[in-house]
Amino acid sequence: MPFLDHFDGASLDSEVWIAHYLPQWSSRAQSAATYAVADSELRLTIPSDQGVWCADDHDPPLRVSGVQSGVFSGEVGSTIGQQPFREGLVVREHQPTHWGWTPEHGVLEVRARMELSPRSMASVWMVGLEDQPQRCGEICVFEVFGDAPAAIGMGIKRIRDPSLTQEFEAPTLAIDVSEHHVYSADWRPGRVDFHVDGDHVRTVHQAPDYPMQMIIAVFDFPEHAGASDHAAHLPQLAVDYVRG
Repeated sequence: MPFLDHFDGASLDSEVWIAHYLPQWSSRAQSAATYAVADSELRLTIPSDQGVWCADDHDPPLRVSGVQSGVFSGEVGSTIGQQPFREGLVVREHQPTHWGWTPEHGVLEVRARMELSPRSMASVWMVGLEDQPQRCGEICVFEVFGDAPAAIGMGIKRIRDPSLTQEFEAPTLAIDVSEHHVYSADWRPGRVDFHVDGDHVRTVHQAPDYPMQMIIAVFDFPEHAGASDHAAHLPQLAVDYVRG
């Protein structure tokens, strides 16, 4: 079925989104996003007092505000969960299964703007549900680092899916990411076409063949070179709408 979230309400739609980033490896409390829904935008930010995500485990350290349209995990102590960042990672907080929006094929479209410094990054990507371990590939709709804001990352990330190969690039585009732009991925069997503002940028001739969920997130890397020079900057990713 078609999906559209304009973020027109006063709060995030809890039937679709959870306002946490991979909470199974941390906890709901420690992975909670800083965000607001206002003026028909979802605004994710990272204030200076927000803590580090998985502080005693993830290297290099990062801070993140993210929302995702699905989540599940095994029991505490198991290795069953989405997007583990290293081998042997175990669940710290069990996550009840929540499938808010989990499409399989279709046009994935996001209108967004971002405010980044050289130590921050913003991204929207689809990830396999990992209800089966190999169903873990990614379709990256966009990935933008603040130290190269004209390089718009997009493509397929294999992760651990044996049916996929890594096919990710960051072409330089003549856009200002602080202004609204429409980023989209037309996901079909065996193919994904990537567009920005309706203009075709690239095609990859492979695609995940299982349901996926969306993750929307902004990141801060406090140990990035020169990070202290930008410590006062507030990273922000503002999403006007998501359409599927």
